[in-house]
Amino acid sequence: MTTIAGLAGNRGRNLRNIADTLDDVELGVVLTNRADAPILDAAADRGIPTEVVERDDGESRESHEERVLDALSDYDFDLVCLDGYMRVLTDTFLDAAPLTLNVHPSLLPAFDGMNAHQQVLDAGVRVTGCTVHVVTEEVDGGPIVTQEPVPVFDDDDAHALKERVLHEAEFEAYPRAVQWFHDGDLTVENGEVSIPADADGDFPVRRLASDDRYSELRYGENPHQDAAVYRDRTTSEASVVGAPQLNEGAKALSYNNYNDADGALDLIKEFEEPAAAVIKHTNPAGCATADTLSDAYADALSTDPMSAFGGIVALNRECDADTAEQIVDSFKEVVVAPGYTDGALDVLTGKKNLRVLDVGSLDGYSERFTEKPLTGGRLVQERDRQSLTADDLDIVTDREPTDDQIESMLFAWQTIKHVKSNAILFAQGTETVGIGMGQVSRVDAVRLAAMKADEHAEGKSADGAVMASDAFFPFPDGIEEAADAGIEAVIQPGGSVNDDDVIEAADDHDIAMVFTGNRVFRHD
Repeated sequence: MTTIAGLAGNRGRNLRNIADTLDDVELGVVLTNRADAPILDAAADRGIPTEVVERDDGESRESHEERVLDALSDYDFDLVCLDGYMRVLTDTFLDAAPLTLNVHPSLLPAFDGMNAHQQVLDAGVRVTGCTVHVVTEEVDGGPIVTQEPVPVFDDDDAHALKERVLHEAEFEAYPRAVQWFHDGDLTVENGEVSIPADADGDFPVRRLASDDRYSELRYGENPHQDAAVYRDRTTSEASVVGAPQLNEGAKALSYNNYNDADGALDLIKEFEEPAAAVIKHTNPAGCATADTLSDAYADALSTDPMSAFGGIVALNRECDADTAEQIVDSFKEVVVAPGYTDGALDVLTGKKNLRVLDVGSLDGYSERFTEKPLTGGRLVQERDRQSLTADDLDIVTDREPTDDQIESMLFAWQTIKHVKSNAILFAQGTETVGIGMGQVSRVDAVRLAAMKADEHAEGKSADGAVMASDAFFPFPDGIEEAADAGIEAVIQPGGSVNDDDVIEAADDHDIAMVFTGNRVFRHD
């Protein structure tokens, strides 16, 4: 536990936030130089001891600081944190006390001293923030520990700016600095700050992101929710955000359109061959590769044409007129492609509200990480870019898969990465046959995929197909259901405590099965 002695002159909101935010940090005592400081009541409510040491008229700083030190001498603490303590401290205090930190409401060295927020507004700068620094005798001049930026908006006044800097910057940066101290990552020697933890890397301890609002949306996932889309202009990878919409007069993309179109584009980026996918609610209704784009689209659509109604189409080649004619044969919301022939545009723009997006070249990936916002934070991870070859597959059954089955397995594995877990995917050749997604039971996902193949697919059948599972089968029942559907080969990660039983079930049904050693969960 790290114990703080807090020196405050007003409400002490930063001190209270540090104590509330950090699990291994406590306020051991709060000292103020004002007998009417609101922090006294706030500390008393929390059971935190308080001391009041006012400076007498004509008293020297040194004398006052000696009395402050005397008042603190009965308490054990590891760190001193200032919060609105509007007194310059001298070496009398600083040499006798542990490391002392302060937070200043600007990005030092700019706008030091009093009235920082008004200084910011008067200077017309567009970014401000806060600075946590080591306290020295020089006002706001000690070594900088960390900073946090905050935008300045046109309608800001000093009060609005003060509140934003407090809540969005000081409440972020000050606990960060104290946590570094607690973890032993913050050292100060010879006026130099060293923080080994604050180094660049795949997952740095600080993340700063600044995106520009690209468009306000009509609504969010549902009409009662407001929404907007923001754009990162530094992204060079093909993206639906900022992609030109080629059909003038059509509705702008909705929140759900953006979400689905992004998922569809991410899926077809997996393939070198001509590929097409139809996405509904971020899940593939069908996906295929073929010698031509029009054949790939026909194969993808025929997986589940009923579910494809109102879906998103993604193509990894320039859209030609033949493919366009097929797309407009049933209702679709959005088409995403790296370009369109004039003939294709004539066909597609004839549909009043079919949004036609040109995302440009699909060459390469520039975004290594993906993120998911959470209430109070966000998850960040590497994008799943694994791409298996036949050499990566471990054949675990008596029956070995054929070369054609291996080709189909590899296609299914690349596709199932984009299906919500629990996920099961049936494929023949390089086209989907049936997809079971988002089930809480893996055996239910198999049943759903079989039902889709039996009832919804056109000109396809699960009989003789390959099955992919995004995670291991915990019991043999999934294999039993697959055998009933006509599955002849399975690709799955393996790793269950019941793998031997699952393999035995596959052998009993003369099913070939391979393990990949890696799962491909997708939960959002």
